[in-house]
Amino acid sequence: MSTYVLVHGAWHGPWCWEKVVPLLKQAGHQVEIPDLSGCGQDKTFREITLATYTKRVCEILDAQAEPVILVGHSMGGIVISQVAEERPEKIQALVYLTAFLVQNGESVFQIAQTNSDSLVAPNLVVNEEQGSLTYKEGAPLKDMFYGDCSDEDVARATSLLVPGALAPQGTPVRITAEHFGQVPRVYIECLRDRALSPSFQKRMYTATPCQTILSMETSHSPFFSAPQQLVQHLTSLSSVSS
Repeated sequence: MSTYVLVHGAWHGPWCWEKVVPLLKQAGHQVEIPDLSGCGQDKTFREITLATYTKRVCEILDAQAEPVILVGHSMGGIVISQVAEERPEKIQALVYLTAFLVQNGESVFQIAQTNSDSLVAPNLVVNEEQGSLTYKEGAPLKDMFYGDCSDEDVARATSLLVPGALAPQGTPVRITAEHFGQVPRVYIECLRDRALSPSFQKRMYTATPCQTILSMETSHSPFFSAPQQLVQHLTSLSSVSS
């Protein structure tokens, strides 16, 4: 039995894992799904930093008796990298699910500029005064995130999206070979992704090599469109050890 900690991406919340969690539990595993989106509910977005997210996930890891398999989706990739720098001994493996895998000193904003064929960049709305990040009214959310998902899943997901905090995505990740570099890394690439294009994903996992590369013929949201295949990939990693 393994413990999986599933970290959602920007604008999403723990709800995005709702098809994955029961499948992992049915397979006998424990699952934790920290809520990063809720950080902005009762405070201004300007108070939310990458350190805020990192601390939240570290608290969950500290409560576990054994090292976990730490999964980050999309923006959640920078969170799990920073957590690995802080708690390498608490992590069995890092799993980047079509996620930002940045190098030391890089931020999401910095590296995302090289993803020229992403549908996200032209639809972003940055509010520096509020410290928030959202998307244009009428943005093609299905094409951006949920291209192969059912209409029901698309409707539910788009109704639950919330603005995100700006600061974490502009903050450089600080990682070292001595800490982050000691944790095994897995990348799950999504080959029909129009948020993080396949070529962009490949550039990231080539620049920061991973022990295992797994591929899915899905959009940016395989937790909706292919949850069983995703869980098969995740459970195949339960024997990975650092």
